[in-house]
Formats: sequence, structure tokens, C-alpha cells
Amino acid sequence: MAHGRYLLVSDLHLDASHPAGIGQFLHLLRTEAPRSDGLYVLGDLFESWIGDDDDEPAREQVCAGLRELTRQGVPCRIQRGNRDFLLGAGFTARTGCQLLADPVLIEAGGRRFVLSHGDALCTRDVSYQRFRRVARSHWLQRTWLALPLGARRRLAAWGRRRSHAHVRRAPREIMDVTPAAVTQLLRSWRADVLIHGHTHRPAEHRLEVDGRPALRLVLADWHEGGSMLVLHADGSYQDCRLEMPKETDG
Repeated sequence: MAHGRYLLVSDLHLDASHPAGIGQFLHLLRTEAPRSDGLYVLGDLFESWIGDDDDEPAREQVCAGLRELTRQGVPCRIQRGNRDFLLGAGFTARTGCQLLADPVLIEAGGRRFVLSHGDALCTRDVSYQRFRRVARSHWLQRTWLALPLGARRRLAAWGRRRSHAHVRRAPREIMDVTPAAVTQLLRSWRADVLIHGHTHRPAEHRLEVDGRPALRLVLADWHEGGSMLVLHADGSYQDCRLEMPKETDG
């Protein structure tokens, strides 16, 4: 990071069923984002993403907004989440965004920040981790993308219902990150700060890794309104709640 300020968001879960969330994100793309040095989305930009050929109007509206931002020369970097892990080359062509690995390291002000969606850190949720490995396999993704668009939409809706039911039934503690996984990630990247989303439990956690102080910053979801973390080039940061636009965009 050479200068300026960077915006980090996660778990927007944008979907046609929640037009206010889409309107707020488009408002961010037209106001705060162009005045920044880049936007990072740490997973689950969309409630679902069934393939880069999805032409559903609400998703296309979001893609058009991202394209307008990147055409202004503002980089947008996106990690895949557990809801939109099928984002691919077609999405980047539509939007001008860059897809990031998970995890990925950035540096600011002499501090090392590791960014992750966070779902891989929830190792106590064994059934989800099993699903994650299978769903991200190349053979299954090829099979899925070969299905007609309408069939994928129906199957995705069914999958979301099953996922929501799993979250309601699962013990609260297994839906959070595992401390040992967090420590190992910070250690392996020699990072000072971990920033992630996924759990929808925004907080700042202070911890120690091999005798060194470290931080875990959890980003808020957008179910109750927009939120972002502003990271400055000197390594400082601040949480910001976003004001709803006076009129819903689109």
C-alpha cells in the first residue's frame, strides 16, 4: 500500500429479495469507493452465485456498478465466500474486478494483515468443512456449470434453504472460528492482524501468537445495514457504519 485509504467489506449477501442492500452497495460504489485507493470484498458479495453466465437482473446491476468503479481506475479485489465460490473469469471480465486467493497478505504501515473470508477457520463445523471440500472440487464445479441455468437456480434455492436450516440447528460455538486455526494462520503468514468475515459476529479480538501481540478483526455483515473497515496506509484502521441512501438506487 503506497498511500491513501482502502475500504474492506464482507458478507453483503446481495440478492433481489433485498433491494435495499443492493441500493446501499451501489451508493457506496458511487460515493465512498471512488474516493478510496481500492475496495476489498472478503467474500459473500452475493447471496448466491450459480455461474458467470447468470444474467439475473439484480446481479447484473451489481456487476455494472462494479464495472463503473473499476473503469474509473479504482481497483476492486474480491475473495470468494461460501455463497459465491463460483465467481470466475467471466465475472472478472464483466466487472474489471480482481479475484483474490484466500488467504492473502497485504502490508500497511509496517504491519502484516492477512485477509480471509473466514469459513475455512470454522473447523469445528465438520459437516460444512466436508461440503466445502467437495463443492470446491474441479470435477463437481464442471458438472454443476454444465447444467442448464434454470436447473442451477432451482438447486441453488434448495441449497440455501438447507444451509439456513443447518445454521439454525448447529450449536453456536461450532459456527465460529477455531482459536487454533486462527493462531496457525497468523503464525504461518507471520501476520500481525487477521481480518475476516463469515461469522457475522463483528468484534476486535486481542490475542498472542508465539509471544507476539496480534489482532483478529471480524467484519460485520450487511443484514442490518452497511458496514466497512477503513484501512489506512499507516496501518491504522476504523470501523464505519454506512448511511442508507435517501432513495434506493435502481
